[in-house]
Amino acid sequence: MQRQQHLATWLSHIFPEENFTLAPASADASFRRYFRVTFSDRTLIAMDAPPLQEDSRPFLHVAKLFEAAGTNVPQIYADDLQQGFLLLSDLGNTTYLEALNAGGNPVKLYAEATEALIKIQLATQQDQLPPYDEALLRREMNLFPDWYIAKHHQMTLNDKQRAGLESIFARIVANNLAQPRVYVHRDYHSRNLMVTEPNPGILDFQDAVYGPITYDLVSLFKDAYIGWEEAQIIDWLIRYWEKARKAGLAVNDDFSLFYRDYEWMGVQRHLKVLGIFARLSYRDGKDNYLKDMPLVMAYLRAACVRYIDLKPLLNLLDELEPQMTGYTF
Repeated sequence: MQRQQHLATWLSHIFPEENFTLAPASADASFRRYFRVTFSDRTLIAMDAPPLQEDSRPFLHVAKLFEAAGTNVPQIYADDLQQGFLLLSDLGNTTYLEALNAGGNPVKLYAEATEALIKIQLATQQDQLPPYDEALLRREMNLFPDWYIAKHHQMTLNDKQRAGLESIFARIVANNLAQPRVYVHRDYHSRNLMVTEPNPGILDFQDAVYGPITYDLVSLFKDAYIGWEEAQIIDWLIRYWEKARKAGLAVNDDFSLFYRDYEWMGVQRHLKVLGIFARLSYRDGKDNYLKDMPLVMAYLRAACVRYIDLKPLLNLLDELEPQMTGYTF
């Protein structure tokens, strides 16, 4: 509450002649909070990112990169990095997730999301974003044994299981690092895409990196918060692949190989997300993420069933959750 008061004071200095109200707009899985600033004639968004926990400089940097790419990101009107406050344009309050759950047209929404993603990828320059390197890929996957296995399942891996998991991690990393590299949003999904004009509005991009070209496609199409039939996902993925090739992006000319890269990238993300959801619950008390685990696990198991090289991981999943054996998505 004290930070909200400091935020209101900061805004009062920016708008000394105007009255406004401040109300929560949203919160995410980090320490960041967002408030809608309502004036008589307009609304803005104020971001509260406590500087001891959050660094807002990457947000400012990536916003410039994505805006230069021609996508719709919040305009930045003011910042106070010492206090951790940003003042942004308001992209509305309808997320893709809300629109889709309310019957919005998924074909149109996903087509616009993939077109924006291609713009971001085409704008890629080296040395602008941190690399999605082996250390980061492994650090993310290690959330799976550290939090999903050890905390969620209260299970300790034996030497054989640890060795098997390490072998799988090495194969996943090798595949991920062999892919063409582009700007990667890292959470390009239905909760971070807003229904706006132009569409979509893109949020929560501060963790962007320079990494595998299939990563954001996994975030978008294998979304932890809304599921689609696999045939529909493949159709959307083919449409992206065709547009990307036409635009000159370095996607594999063989769709089956491109799809395999996408699936293996997905395995990395699903392992990470399961670990993050467990950590959010057991460390941060955000138990609502537990309900999203089954869909993510379904994605993971489906890929493990499909590729023989992932069989050791499938065996481990069967040991963790034997009641899930044979389940495919």
